[in-house]
Amino acid sequence: MTQTELEQAGDAGAGTAAPCLCEAYARATERAALAGARWLGRADQEGAEEAATAGMCLALGDLPIQGRVVIGASTEDDPLAVGKEVGAGGQEVDLALDPLEGRGVVARGGNGAMSMIAVGETGSLLTLPDMYMRKMAVGPVARTRIDLGRPAADNLRAIAEGFGRRINDITTIILDRPRHHDLIEEVRNAGARIKLIQDGDVTAAISAAIRGTNDHLAIGIGGTRQAILSAAALRCLGGELQAQLWPTSRSEIEQARSQGIEDVNRVFTTEELVSGEVIVAATGVSNGDLLRGVRYLADSARTHSLVMCTRCNWVRFVDGIQFFARERREEVRLLGF
Repeated sequence: MTQTELEQAGDAGAGTAAPCLCEAYARATERAALAGARWLGRADQEGAEEAATAGMCLALGDLPIQGRVVIGASTEDDPLAVGKEVGAGGQEVDLALDPLEGRGVVARGGNGAMSMIAVGETGSLLTLPDMYMRKMAVGPVARTRIDLGRPAADNLRAIAEGFGRRINDITTIILDRPRHHDLIEEVRNAGARIKLIQDGDVTAAISAAIRGTNDHLAIGIGGTRQAILSAAALRCLGGELQAQLWPTSRSEIEQARSQGIEDVNRVFTTEELVSGEVIVAATGVSNGDLLRGVRYLADSARTHSLVMCTRCNWVRFVDGIQFFARERREEVRLLGF
């Protein structure tokens, strides 16, 4: 290597003297995906989620971390409920967990479900009340061009300009919900393409930030948990997320104020939602535009994961083969064969 190449390699690895556990977190999402995928199409959302949760909990228990769940299940008896601690002891981290993003998708046998983890330093993942948020997510090309307070048509024009395209070349991902009726009509009237999805707005946000998916914008109303997970992923991908609480009752407004959010109309930026160094791992449960789902073989299964880390400064797609027995009857196959 030349001196310049050595310096560039050193810069890329700067700050990584201590071992980073980013790749180890994929083990937890793989275990969750392997367990949850067996429930594909069985019309049992709870069973699928319980299986995925058990798998993720088991894998996290082996990691050398002292992890605190800050985004997780809302029921106290869940092993990955908010406030629970996981890990074998070691580095202190905050965790945002979704063992089965798109449990309804799995129950229906649909596409695009995945298991996901976001990991941050203590206090780096913003604690928000459990309610809806208006959200808008884009990738690096359209970063700084969007404004959640402006009409969708204005944002679509700005995104199209960033890509050097016309509005009718831009694809917008929106959850197919009655609450989005007016938004869908607004996007249609602006001339943009629309991809309606049944579940998985975190997957949509990531898809909008990765080239090759032909998706450019994810917009709509979803949960606060999904907002944090999306923000963590977009921090790694260089994208942008803007989010605003969308309370549906007076009690939710009071809940937000009790957590220190006096202005419920405040628009949160990506860095306000997730600060510091962040790790994101996700594994496909069912096939989607972003990740392939779990494929079961005679004595093994193939998984497809995405691992992102701001500290290591990388984004990796990982094709893994998980063996179920020491004595193997199958060969390892190249991807695509």
